Amino acid sequence: MTLPTAPRINPSILAADFANMQAELGRIASADFAHVDVMDNHFVPNLTFGPQMVERIQATSPIPLDVHLMITDPDRWAPGYAELGAASVTFHLEAAADPVALARRLRGRGARAGVAIKPGTAGEALYDIIDEFDQILVMTVEPGFGGQGFMPETMPKLRALHDEARRRGSDVWLQVDGGISSDTIAQAAAAGADTFVAGSAVYGAADIEAAVIGLRERARAASLES
Repeated sequence: MTLPTAPRINPSILAADFANMQAELGRIASADFAHVDVMDNHFVPNLTFGPQMVERIQATSPIPLDVHLMITDPDRWAPGYAELGAASVTFHLEAAADPVALARRLRGRGARAGVAIKPGTAGEALYDIIDEFDQILVMTVEPGFGGQGFMPETMPKLRALHDEARRRGSDVWLQVDGGISSDTIAQAAAAGADTFVAGSAVYGAADIEAAVIGLRERARAASLES
């Protein structure tokens, strides 16, 4: 599989019409990944998809899956999502017992290994283990619900992670998720993000392909200016 170059736009299917999922996936064929939020009503107060649904999404999606696990005990459950064929599997640092071992297991099953941190979690917790991950997800809202407002106070943490990764020579992807729109994507790109999860900004647009292109171009311009 040839993975796309930065900046990447990953529409969140949490904003899609669940009753017409195959068609909704087809509408984002021009995006880079389909972002799939798995919530367990325990780690976060919401319940969404499980392995069976993700397996069906994997079978019908025209683009790779970027699975974000907002679940308790990812050490047990995350490898199964890699085995379903997800291109990327991200778990929360706050929920993992051994994040390094888990990342290695995900890579061993052919997936990119991602780690996510909540707004209140310090980025420094990842500095010494950056090389163990293919992607770091800096949450720009509290995980668990779509439609929240972007938290600009998370940008210094993102910038610091970007600078630390560059200092160490890491090519880790830096993803943001939460409140990403045409109005906020430039802030995140300027702070070092290269991978962007967008829900309503894509699925709520009259022209989804144009929305994806527009977000990508705004991110690219902001990145070049930073």
